Amino acid sequence: MKKLHFVNGKWSGQHLETINVYNPATQEVTGEVPKGGREEAANAIKAAHLVFPEWRGKTAYERAAYMQKLYLLMLEHKEELAHIMTTEMGKPIAEARGEVEYAASFLDWFAAEAKRMYGKTIPAHVPNKRLQVWKQPVGVVAAITPWNFPLAMLTRKMGPALAAGCPIVMKPSGETPLSAIRLMELCEEAEFPAGVVNLITGSSSAIGAEIMANEKVRKITFTGSTEVGKTLMRQGADQIKRLSLELGGHAPIVVLDDADVEKAVQGAAVSKFRNGGQTCICGNRIYVQSAIYETFISRFSEVVAKLKIGNGLEAGVDVGPLINQAGVEKVDKHVQDAVSRGASLMVGGEPVQDLGPCYYKPTVLKDVDHSMLIMKEETFGPVAPIQAFETDEEAAALANSSPYGLAAYVFTESHRRGIHLIENLEYGIVGWNDGAPSAAQAPFGGMKESGLGREGGEQGLEDFLETQYVSISV
Repeated sequence: MKKLHFVNGKWSGQHLETINVYNPATQEVTGEVPKGGREEAANAIKAAHLVFPEWRGKTAYERAAYMQKLYLLMLEHKEELAHIMTTEMGKPIAEARGEVEYAASFLDWFAAEAKRMYGKTIPAHVPNKRLQVWKQPVGVVAAITPWNFPLAMLTRKMGPALAAGCPIVMKPSGETPLSAIRLMELCEEAEFPAGVVNLITGSSSAIGAEIMANEKVRKITFTGSTEVGKTLMRQGADQIKRLSLELGGHAPIVVLDDADVEKAVQGAAVSKFRNGGQTCICGNRIYVQSAIYETFISRFSEVVAKLKIGNGLEAGVDVGPLINQAGVEKVDKHVQDAVSRGASLMVGGEPVQDLGPCYYKPTVLKDVDHSMLIMKEETFGPVAPIQAFETDEEAAALANSSPYGLAAYVFTESHRRGIHLIENLEYGIVGWNDGAPSAAQAPFGGMKESGLGREGGEQGLEDFLETQYVSISV
C-alpha cells in the first residue's frame, strides 16, 4: 500500500518515485512511500513557517487541548500502531505496545508543560524600571528521527515543539516510515491547524540539505549517529541554527560485589536485549567485580539462553530480527573479533539462518577486554560482553573510557558506593539498580560525544524556547 506525505494539512507525493518498506522478519514489502527531496522539504517548511504566527498565538491551553486529543487517539489505536511498528521494524509486539504508550506519554507530559512556560520578574536597580524575562517559541522546527523507536522518537520531539508554539517538519527513517505516517493520520483526526505538523519521506541527503540551508528553519532536533550529528553541527554553523542532538552511546553496566545478583542479572538483561539490543542506551559493556564474576555470568547466561527469538508478531518472542542484514554482519564481526582475541562464548554467537537473514542469537561473551572491537564500538545487537574488574575506581575508569556519555547502569546495594561511583561517571543518564530508566517526565540526553540538549522533563521544553529580556521604563 502506498502512503503519502502530510504537508499543510493535505496528503501529497502521488507523483513521486517510491521507496519500498520491508518487514525484517519476513523480507516482505509492507508498504511504499514517496521519495521526496529538496522541493518537498521546502514546501513543508514553507507551510510550517506560514502557520507559525497562528500556532504561537494560541494559548497554552489551546495547544494542550490538541496534544491531549492526539494522546488519546494514540492510546485508542495502540494495537494498530504496535502492529505497524513490529512489521516495519521487527521488535516484539509486546515491546511495540509499550512503545506506543511511551510515545503517547510525551504528548501528555508536554501538554501539561505548555501551561508551565513561566517567565520571570527581576528586581530593578532603579525605581522607574520593571525588568522581565519572557519565553518565546524558537520558530519552525525540523526533526530527523531513526528507525529503532519509530513513534517515540517522533513524539519526544513533537511534544515540546508543539507545546512551545513551534510548528514542526518531520523526516522519519526510510526503513520505518509507516507508523509515522499513521501518526499523521491521527494528527489529522485531532484537527491540528494545517501546517502545524508536517511529515515527508525520501532522500535523507536531499531533505537534510534543504533543512540545513533553509533560513525558515530555526531549530534542528536529531536522533542518530554521532558522525551525522557532527555534520549537522558544521552545516548549522552558517545560520547559527539551534541544535538538539541525541547521538550514539556505548553504555556500561557496572555490577559491584555487594549487588543483589538476581536484580543485576534481570536489570542487565532488560537493558541489553530490549529491542534486540538496538537502542542507544542499552548496556553494551558489562563490568562485574571479580568476587561475583563467575556467579553473575552463570546466572546471566541461563537467563539469556532462555530468550525466545523469532518474528515479533508471534506470542512469547523476546528478541526479534535486527533491522537489516548489515546489522547482522556488524554484530557477527564484533563477536568473531572478540573470540579471536581470547573471549569465551557462553551463549549464542551466530546468525539464525533458518529464521531468515536478519536474525542473530542472543549472545554472551566472557573474559572480554578493551583490545576487542566490541568494547570500542556500539554493537547495536543482542550481544553482551562481560569483563571483570577489581576496584570501584577501576570500574569508573573502564566505564568512562569511551568518547560517548549517554547512559550508564550501576548495580549496588550500598548507598555510599553507589553515590561515589555515579558522581564519577561521565554519563547524562544513570540507572541505579534500574535497567529501564527512561520516562517522559525525566531529562534524556548525554555528555561528551553523545549529544547536546535534553529531551523530556521540564528541561526538554527549554530547547524549543528563546529567552527574551524586556526592560520597561515606567
